Amino acid sequence: MSDQHSFETLAIHAGNTADPLTGAVVPPIYQVSTYKQDGVGGLRGGYEYSRSANPTRTALEENLAAIEGGRRGLAFASGLAAEDCLLRTLLYPGAHVVIPNDAYGGTFRLFAKVVKRWGVDFSVADTSDPAAVRAAVNDRTKVIWVETPSNPLLGITDIAAVADVARTGGARLVVDNTFASPYLQQPIALGADVVVHSLTKYMGGHSDVVGGALIAADAGLGEELAYHQNAMGAVAGPFDSWLVLRGIKTLPVRMDRHSENAAKVAELLTRHPKVTQVLYPGLPEHPGHEIAAKQMKAFGGMVSFRVEGGEEAAVEVCNRTKLFTLGESLGGVESLVEHPGRMTHASVAGSELEVPADLVRLSVGIESADDLVADLTQALG
Repeated sequence: MSDQHSFETLAIHAGNTADPLTGAVVPPIYQVSTYKQDGVGGLRGGYEYSRSANPTRTALEENLAAIEGGRRGLAFASGLAAEDCLLRTLLYPGAHVVIPNDAYGGTFRLFAKVVKRWGVDFSVADTSDPAAVRAAVNDRTKVIWVETPSNPLLGITDIAAVADVARTGGARLVVDNTFASPYLQQPIALGADVVVHSLTKYMGGHSDVVGGALIAADAGLGEELAYHQNAMGAVAGPFDSWLVLRGIKTLPVRMDRHSENAAKVAELLTRHPKVTQVLYPGLPEHPGHEIAAKQMKAFGGMVSFRVEGGEEAAVEVCNRTKLFTLGESLGGVESLVEHPGRMTHASVAGSELEVPADLVRLSVGIESADDLVADLTQALG
């Protein structure tokens, strides 16, 4: 499919060719481990064993590359499996990475508790400040890691500016695009070398699948990643791949609604007397608002806020919601609420990435915005 098509068209059609046997318009779930060969080495379509390749996963990987504007897409069993493959492809003992001072707790845990034991060093920098990133780079830096918007403080990084820093320093720029989705933001077009996704979130969109992805801007790097994907084996299964493909078809319409609802929720929170700070890049007072408006189509469905009364008050808000389900994860059609300090970001306690104890994070779903605002109003009291 031509990359000249609009995002909405690519989301539905890229990788989704009609089944040649039956004409089925949805790719079949190839729930198979091995494939008949026509003589030794005579592979049909290149398929021999489903760890190496599976037709349903291939459809998803082609779709991912198309909608992110990359040369190669790869699907994994989880977002962290994708990150692990990427880091073991790009790094080696003695290498150095710059990581953000606000990031998903699981990503920090991977760097601090796993990769560091392998002899890889890292520095923490405020990636919203390109000068701070530049100061953190040294002659061993191989990767600069960015989340934008970040998790859970919704910080914004100027991708193009940090891409310049990476190129100057001889490093690869990796952008976790999970919060934005490729519909709202295109990091490769802005200079990123690799895009990371937790497919569990907005891409799947229905809280019914766990998965991860890497999309490489360069075909050569894509081949290296594919080699490691096969060698390490943490691949997405065929049914999970099918679920994500289904979710991506409605990604544009869902992200429009997520963004609209989040803006209304953020507006309520800015006016509530018990809320001390609202973190949402769609607000004009957000320090990254202008950059977000430049590099994003809309501002997404994630909102964080801080409350009067400290940690216990924040926990009580989480416990009192009725439509917002108390739970980890994000990006589903239903709204979720959580306390990052005790839940998704417990692993960063005591580190430079520790989050405020009075912080509440919302994943704003696609329900009625009026109902969501009413639920938060009663929860805040």
